[in-house]
Amino acid sequence: MRSVQVSLGDRSYSIHVGNGLLPKIGDYCRRLKLGERCVIVTDSNVGPKYADPLVRTLKMAGFVPNVVTVPAGEGSKSLKVVGECFDQLAMKRLERRSFIIALGGGVVGDLAGFLAATYLRGVAYVQVPTTLLAQVDSSVGGKVGVNLKAGKNLVGAFHQPRLVLCDLDTLGTLPDREYRAGLAEIVKYGVIKDSELFRRLERELDKILKRDANTLTGIISRCCTIKAEVVGADEFETTGLRATLNWGHTLGHGLEAISGYNEYLHGEAISIGQVAAARLSTRMLGFPEKDAERIRDLLQRCGLPISVKLAPKKREALFDAMRLDKKVAQGELKFVLANAIGDVVTGQRVPDADITAILNSIGA
Repeated sequence: MRSVQVSLGDRSYSIHVGNGLLPKIGDYCRRLKLGERCVIVTDSNVGPKYADPLVRTLKMAGFVPNVVTVPAGEGSKSLKVVGECFDQLAMKRLERRSFIIALGGGVVGDLAGFLAATYLRGVAYVQVPTTLLAQVDSSVGGKVGVNLKAGKNLVGAFHQPRLVLCDLDTLGTLPDREYRAGLAEIVKYGVIKDSELFRRLERELDKILKRDANTLTGIISRCCTIKAEVVGADEFETTGLRATLNWGHTLGHGLEAISGYNEYLHGEAISIGQVAAARLSTRMLGFPEKDAERIRDLLQRCGLPISVKLAPKKREALFDAMRLDKKVAQGELKFVLANAIGDVVTGQRVPDADITAILNSIGA
């Protein structure tokens, strides 16, 4: 097992990465001195696999757990589902010292974290991410929220977990498409902060695709370390450093929104967004074209989409969705762009004409 510390003063917490961690969650939670009553928030895919064993280990540690299950998929990140969950938390008599456990992928983590941030004006929560994408990205950093029809994560809060437990055993039941989608965020970390990580992904992708535990432990830990450093230095996106984590996300979030959150998995949309961002970086900042191709080729080797073809009305909708993105300032689209692999800059204004040219270049 490897551990990573997110340093935020009295709100600091640990991320544990390894095999066989789920049966130990009761002991971990007891050390945190959390209240006895807790609610596991999970979805209809993950719950049948892991909720009952989690309930048993929590009971053995002296906790009183209940389970709230939401439908699997991005549609559960909605205010409607939030309201339904609030009613269930009240029925299960959650108290101020109680806590929530997010058991699932990024959707469950964002939803459960938002519930924890807002119910009774804030209760503790623990992240137990069961997808690769959630383990390397969304479970860490305290950004929680839900979607509106207009765009992704437009309603949310900053609410740090008390613990993140990444049990690699849960990746064994992850469908191949979901697993590959998680690789997009891993590629992102190499681009924004660590050129050696990027080269390692190029070298060891076959092992990663085979879900080799030793390789994954190192890769996931490194991604968590990068995010922990960024969050520790810029928790609330006040300096611009945390915005580097949005590489590929401006266009990616727009694609998710215009497809109704049911055509692309998050990582698939972010893959296309990274290809577009790399080409924009070449066009705007002189980012080497060969490196833009390396990014494209690595994402393609991961089995991720690298192109998108949009009809005129869909393209117009994409621009509208991107303008609702949280990174927009005074109506101008702002992108994270790359100077080099491992070195990106935030807040780069990109004219519509340049975005259109890049969309033309990556059209299937």
